[in-house]
Amino acid sequence: MAKTTDLTSGKIGRSLLAFAVPLLLSSLVQQLYNTVDLIFVGNFIDKSASAAIGASSQLINCLVGFFGGMSVGAGVAVAQLFGAGKTERIRSAVHTVLALSLVGGALLFAVGYAAAPAYLRLVNTPESLQADAVSYLRIYLISLVPMFIYNLDSGVLRALGDSRSPLYAQTVGGLANVAMDYLFIRGLAGGVDGVAWATLISQTAAAGMTLVSLMGLDERYALRLREIHFDLPILRRIVAIGIPAGTQSLVITLSNVMAQVHINSLGEDAIAAFTAYFKVELIIYLPIVAFGQAVMSFAGQNLGAGDTQRVREGTRVCLFMSMGVAALTSAAALCFGSSLFRLFNTEADVIALGCRIIAVTFPFYFLYSVLQILGDSLRGVGRVKQPMYIVLVNLCLVRTALLFLIVPRFQSVESVAFTYPATWALTALGMFLYYVKYRGGMREKEKIYPPTPAFRRKPEGV
Repeated sequence: MAKTTDLTSGKIGRSLLAFAVPLLLSSLVQQLYNTVDLIFVGNFIDKSASAAIGASSQLINCLVGFFGGMSVGAGVAVAQLFGAGKTERIRSAVHTVLALSLVGGALLFAVGYAAAPAYLRLVNTPESLQADAVSYLRIYLISLVPMFIYNLDSGVLRALGDSRSPLYAQTVGGLANVAMDYLFIRGLAGGVDGVAWATLISQTAAAGMTLVSLMGLDERYALRLREIHFDLPILRRIVAIGIPAGTQSLVITLSNVMAQVHINSLGEDAIAAFTAYFKVELIIYLPIVAFGQAVMSFAGQNLGAGDTQRVREGTRVCLFMSMGVAALTSAAALCFGSSLFRLFNTEADVIALGCRIIAVTFPFYFLYSVLQILGDSLRGVGRVKQPMYIVLVNLCLVRTALLFLIVPRFQSVESVAFTYPATWALTALGMFLYYVKYRGGMREKEKIYPPTPAFRRKPEGV
C-alpha cells in the first residue's frame, strides 16, 4: 500500500526535511537521465540530428512547464481536502485528476501534431532539418499523455504526503530511458526518431508506476479505473490554481529565451560558460525547489485542517532550512567553481568566464529561497494569482528590461549575471510584502474545506 503522510501533526522541521529529500532525489534522477540523452545524442548521432532535436526544445520546455503548473493545481486541491479529512472528495479528486490527464494530454497531442510543421517554420528551422524535426516532434508529442499522467498524479501523491512514490517512478523511468536510448540509438540506429521513442517508453513507465501507487492508496480513495470521471467543482479548483502556475512557467521560459539572445551576443565562450553555469547552479537550485514543493503540500494540508498557525510556523521553518542549505551549497560551489565547470567544459577561457558568473550570482542565492518558499507556501493555501503577478513582473518584465539596458552597454558576462540576483531581490521583496499582508489576514473563515473531526488516519500513514 502506498504510504501517505499526515503533515498536520508531528515535528515540523523533521516532517518537512523527510518529505523534501525524496523530492530532491527525484529532481536529480530527472537531471541524470536528461544528461544521458545529451550523451547519446552528442556521441552517437550526427550534428544535424542534434540540431533537429534542439529546434523543438523551447516548445517542449513550455509544455513541461505547463504540466508542472497543472500538477500544482492538482496538488493544492488534494492537499486541502486531505487536511480537512474529506475522504469522499479526495476519492473524487483522484479520479478527476486522471480524467484531466487523459483528456488534456490527448488534446495537446492532437493540436501539437497538427501544428508541428507550422511551429518549426515559425521558429526559422532550416529547411534541411525540418523533416527530421517534424518526425521527432510528432513522436515526442505522443508522450504528452503519459507525461500529463505522471506530473498530475505525482502532484496528488505529494499532496497526500507521499514524496517517495514519485521518486520510485522517476527512477524506473530513468532506467528505462537509458536502456531505450541504447536500444534505439546504438542498437537500431534510430536517429532522432529513436530518441523520441525512448522518451515515450520511459515516460509511459513512469506514468504506470504512479498509477500503481494511486491504486495502492487507502481503499477509501484509491484509484479505480472504472471510476474515472470529472467532478466539476474539483476540476474548476484544479484549473483555477493550475492555469496561473502553468502560465508563470511558460512566461519564465520565454524570458529565458530573451536572456539567451543577449548571452549569444557575447560570443561562443560566453555561450559555453552560461551553458555550463546552468548545470552547475542545479546543486543550489534543486534543493530550494524541493523545499518549496514540501512547504506547498504542508501548507495545503494544514490550511485544510484549519491550523493556520502551523502553516505560518512551517513556512518559517522551511524558509530557514532552505536558506541554510542554499548558503552551504553556494559556498561550496564558489570554493570548487573551477572543478565544477571542468566537468562540463575543459577550456580554460570558458572556465574562467564561468567563475566570473558565479561570483556575481551565487552569493545571493539565499534570495531565491525567499521567493520560492514564500511563493510556494502561498500557492499551497490557494493564493496563486498574486505570486504569479509578482514573478511575471520581476523575473520576466524587469529582467528583460535590465538585459536590454545593461548588456549592450557593458558587453560582459557579469552584465547578464547581474540581472539574476537583482530580480531575485525584487521578487523576494514583493513576495515577502504580500505574504506578510496575507498572513495577517489569514483567518479560520478562509478555509475552503472545513475539517471533518470524525476522520482519523490509519497507523500505516493514511
